[in-house]
Amino acid sequence: MNKVIKRRPLVSSARLSENPLLNRIYQGRGISSPAQLELSLSGLHHPKQLAHIDTATNLLVESYHRQDRIVIVGDFDADGATSTALAILALRQFGFQNVDYLIPDRFSQGYGLSLSVAETVLAKGADLVLTVDNGTSSFEGIARLKAEGVKVLVTDHHLPSDELPNADAIVNPNLIQCGFPSKSLAGVGVIFYVMMALRAAFREQGLFKGKEPNIAELLDLVALGTVADVVALDHNNRILVHQGISRIRAGACRVGIQALVEVSKRELANLLASDLGFAIAPRLNAAGRLENMALGVELLICDNLAVARQLALELDDLNCTRKAFEQEMKAEALAICAKLPSLNQHSQAHGIVLYQPDWHQGVIGILASRIKDQFHRPVIAFAQESEESELLKGSARSIAGLHMRDVLERLDTTYPDLIVKFGGHAMAAGLTIHQDNFQRFQQLFDEAINEQVGPEQLQGVIYTDGELSGEELNLETAELLRQAGPWGQNFAEPTFEDEFKILQQKLLSGKHLKLLVEHPQGILLDALWFNVDLRLFPDLSIKQAKLVYRLDINNFRGNRTIQLLIEYLAG
Repeated sequence: MNKVIKRRPLVSSARLSENPLLNRIYQGRGISSPAQLELSLSGLHHPKQLAHIDTATNLLVESYHRQDRIVIVGDFDADGATSTALAILALRQFGFQNVDYLIPDRFSQGYGLSLSVAETVLAKGADLVLTVDNGTSSFEGIARLKAEGVKVLVTDHHLPSDELPNADAIVNPNLIQCGFPSKSLAGVGVIFYVMMALRAAFREQGLFKGKEPNIAELLDLVALGTVADVVALDHNNRILVHQGISRIRAGACRVGIQALVEVSKRELANLLASDLGFAIAPRLNAAGRLENMALGVELLICDNLAVARQLALELDDLNCTRKAFEQEMKAEALAICAKLPSLNQHSQAHGIVLYQPDWHQGVIGILASRIKDQFHRPVIAFAQESEESELLKGSARSIAGLHMRDVLERLDTTYPDLIVKFGGHAMAAGLTIHQDNFQRFQQLFDEAINEQVGPEQLQGVIYTDGELSGEELNLETAELLRQAGPWGQNFAEPTFEDEFKILQQKLLSGKHLKLLVEHPQGILLDALWFNVDLRLFPDLSIKQAKLVYRLDINNFRGNRTIQLLIEYLAG
C-alpha cells in the first residue's frame, strides 16, 4: 500500500537541547519543558496517587503476618511474565514464605482469572490471590474465590467496564476513580508500584528483618514488560524504561534477561529499547504463544546463568517455530485479502476479518498486526478455540483514531448474541465468537468501521523528522540519538527522509534487502531493509528513490560505521 510521507509537526517551541537536531526532535514529540527529559527515579509519580493502594498494601501486610499461601495469577504474554516474576521475587525478598504462581493456559483456559483458573487456585489452597496484568474483567473467577473465603487483590492496567468484580482491592490506573497521572502503566509497572507502596508500609511498621530489599533491582523486568506491551512511553514510563535499560547495560540484570540478550545476538552494554521490543520480547512471548508462559517465568526468576541459558535456547527454538507459523499464515492471509473487494479503494472504509481453520491460535495476534501494517486497516484474525470447539478466538489490531474495544462493545450492545466475550485496549483487543456467526460478524464489523472511520484515516501516513544534512550523517549523530531515548510507542524513534541514488541492491538471508545508496551531498552509505516485500524487491529498475530511514550503528568486528535502516521506499 502506498503511504503518504509527512513532516512531523513541531508541537512545542520550548528550548530543549543545545543541539538543533535534538531540539527539533523533542519539539515534534510534544516535550514542553526540559524537566520532561529528566529520567531519574525521583521524577516518578508517587504510589499514593493510585486508588486503593492503601487497601492493597494492608491486604499484603496482613497476609505477611499470617504467612498466607499467596498464588499469583499472571498472563501469557511478556508483560504478564515479567509482572509475575517481579511479584514472586519482591514478595520473597520481603519475607513472604508461601508464594506460588499460575499462568493460565492460553488454549484451554484463556485469558485472566477464569472459573477454570479459580478452581486450580482453590486446589492449590490459596489464602490470597494476587492477579498481575489481568483481573479487571474476571467477574466469575473472582466470585468463585470470594465464595470460598479467598482474598483477591487485582493489579491490572486493562480498561474496565462500567462494573467491577467483587475483589478485596483493585489497583488499576485506568479505573474511573483513579487519579494516577499516568494511565499508560503496563501491568508490570502497576505491580512495581504496588511493591513500592508495600516497601514503604513495611518500612513504617519495622517489618524488615535485616537489610531492606532494593526493589530498584527489579527495574530490568519493568523495562522489558513495558516495552514489550507497547504501552505509550509517557514521561513516567520513559523513566522506568531508562532506569531498567541502564541496569541491563551495566550487567545488573536478571540472568534470564542476560541469557535472552545472548541468544538474540545482542550486547548488554549497547542494548536499546528497540532490542527489548524486537529481539528479546518475541522470544519470551513465544512460550505463551506456543506452549505455556511458565517457561518464561521460570527463566526470569532463575538465578543460575547456566540454567537460564538452557531455558533461553528453548525459547529461541519456540520463536523459530513461531516465525514459521507466522510466515505461512501471512501468505494465506494475503491470499484472502487479494479476494476482498475494494480493499485498496479509499472511497469505502474496511475492517478486515480473517479466518482459516488450521491457523494457530497463539500467532493470530501477530498476524493481525502484520496485515494491519500492510493495508492500514483495522484487522481481526480468528482461529479455532480447539478442534472440538464451535468457538473462534480472535485477536484484533486497530489504527489511529479507532478505539477497538469501544467498537466491540458497541457491537455487543447492539447485537447481544454476536460476541461471546471480549476485552482489551484502544489499539488491541481479544474476542470470542461462535463459528456459525463468523460471516455475520464479518459483515457487521465492516459496517461498524464504515460508520466510524473516514477514508483519510485509511491512508497510511509515515511521519518523519525531516532531512539530515551530510554533516549530520555520522557516528556522533547516531550515538546522540541512541542516548536521547528511550524511544518507543508515542515517543517515536527519530526517522528521516531524503532522495538517494540507489547504486546496488542485493538480498541477505533471502528476506532482507541491502543497498548501497548515495546521499545528495555525495556520501555513500550502506542501507538495510528488514523483511522486505519479496514480491516487489529487489527491483533493479529503481535508480533513485525517496527513503524513509532511521540512523543506526553497525558494529562489525569492532569496526563501527553508520548505516541506514529503511522504513519505507517511495520510488
